[in-house]
Amino acid sequence: MAAPYASDPARARGRRIAEEESAFRSCFQRDRDRIIHCSAFRRLKHKTQVFVEHEGDYFRTRLTHSIEVAQVARTIAGALGLNQELTEGVALAHDLGHTPFGHTGEDALNALMSPYGGFDHNAQAVRIVTSLERHYAAFDGLNLTWETLEGIAKHNGPVVGDLPYALADYNAVHDLELHTHASAEAQVAALSDDIAYNNHDLLDGLHAGLFTQEEITGLPIVGDAFAKVDAAWPGLERSRRKHEALRRVFGVMVSDVIDRSRHLLNESGARDVQEIRNLGRPVIRFSDAVWADLQDIRAFLFTRMYRAPSVMAKRREVTQAVDELFPFFLANTNWLPEEWRHDIEAARDEVALARIVADYIAGMTDRFALQEHARLIAGR
Repeated sequence: MAAPYASDPARARGRRIAEEESAFRSCFQRDRDRIIHCSAFRRLKHKTQVFVEHEGDYFRTRLTHSIEVAQVARTIAGALGLNQELTEGVALAHDLGHTPFGHTGEDALNALMSPYGGFDHNAQAVRIVTSLERHYAAFDGLNLTWETLEGIAKHNGPVVGDLPYALADYNAVHDLELHTHASAEAQVAALSDDIAYNNHDLLDGLHAGLFTQEEITGLPIVGDAFAKVDAAWPGLERSRRKHEALRRVFGVMVSDVIDRSRHLLNESGARDVQEIRNLGRPVIRFSDAVWADLQDIRAFLFTRMYRAPSVMAKRREVTQAVDELFPFFLANTNWLPEEWRHDIEAARDEVALARIVADYIAGMTDRFALQEHARLIAGR
């Protein structure tokens, strides 16, 4: 049964461009399906989290990560009586705006775009679903509901101060109430992202040989999970031991979020989704104890994985690729694909051109970015 503060598709604020709604899908189901079928979602298959796409088929990509986030988000939303389709749609869309090479690529592109308004992957996701996806006859973008757009824009919390240009441009014509928190569904998507990457970064780091099972048994939550597996299955082969332990870590995080959030939602007294937005604080959270434990895990991963020498060497390589592709395309827009020609001709100044180039580079996969760098720059 839906909670009173759940987002109700029958009361959704609608789409910017009016459409006849489906006879057999709710508006939030339709949003989710449009996200799954869009080009940017398919490209996530060849964009990675920490490692570069060609380094191994085992490592998570943005696509597998997004699917994992959506699975966790549906579980939590269902347990809390929230709308699962809206939660899933926001979860599936949350990484659409990521550049090639993960946060390394985003950092490089943000620095390059600093004279032109900067670059932010959450804002870019809004730009993709409202403008850059161009498959429908009646509109640019996916024409998602207000609730899904709100969730993509501010699932991490209110967006205040100087807005990223991609978000400011859209918000000027379709107010997403960026000063408030998002729905509980969008907040679930945000915490599910944390749960997924905390778990799979441990698994990917083990697989990459950046640390050992013995080293992570000293971490909170993780050590207890390994101890329980060892007690139940002494001498279990290492591969099974690893998976058995880390799925328990997953379970601890999910259960903690459900328990803590259920308490916060009940304590809020919210009678509808708008009251959730206006509370001034998030209602989907870890407990303080688990949150503190997760900070220790993240600190370990930062040192041993995200700043590992092999990862840093690759970061320098891919940063150079982005650093050199951007000025090349800015000075040689004729090298952009034919389908970008109309936007280039409509650009009024260098700022507009820079944003087009940023859109193009941000949409690249890891492999394509490296191939284009080799073809256009390194090979010359």
